[in-house]
Amino acid sequence: MNHQPRQDSKGTRPCVPDHQPPDIEQLRQDIVFTAQLRGQDYLFHTTWGLFSPKGIDTGTRMLIENIPIHPTDRTLDLGCGYGPLGMVMARHATHCCLVDKDFVAIDYARANLKRNQIRNADVILSNGLQHIPPQTFTLVASNLPAKSNKEHYHIFFHDIHQHLASGGRCYVVVVNGLRHFIKRTFRTLFGNHTKIRQGTTHTIALATKQ
Repeated sequence: MNHQPRQDSKGTRPCVPDHQPPDIEQLRQDIVFTAQLRGQDYLFHTTWGLFSPKGIDTGTRMLIENIPIHPTDRTLDLGCGYGPLGMVMARHATHCCLVDKDFVAIDYARANLKRNQIRNADVILSNGLQHIPPQTFTLVASNLPAKSNKEHYHIFFHDIHQHLASGGRCYVVVVNGLRHFIKRTFRTLFGNHTKIRQGTTHTIALATKQ
């Protein structure tokens, strides 16, 4: 019996069967997973197109596990995505404001807060801090996007500085390639910089408003 692959009409290459198309309706279904963060269990629903939809990414987990959160803190999660960092801060602080410019992320963050019965948090659609109501925070934390431009970061940090209370802390986690830029920028704007932790791929940095 001849097991050679069939030739195409010109006899130049084998005919390869087309791949089956993905099940689009299945792809539209929420991605669901659980995670333990700072010793507590969380349930997350996410979707394709959001950052790290299948699980908590390395930078976010690193930030969650290494920033001090005080019970009296008024906190802000800048670029909240579907909400893991802000949800953890809300559970350990007085209040958390979760902010993102992606309306899909905002919808999922609100739903995840409800699923996890976290009520001391607000979720706001905003370009950075541009559209949030006037208020101050004692703790701001962000997993900064790796694929952005430095001008964008400068706007973020200026607005964070304006919204921090005196003595307020700003923690960011960045890919290691950005750590020197963060150090220079924090020293210029805040007058200080502390490297909290550097891992294989990410670094956590702290600036305090004097």
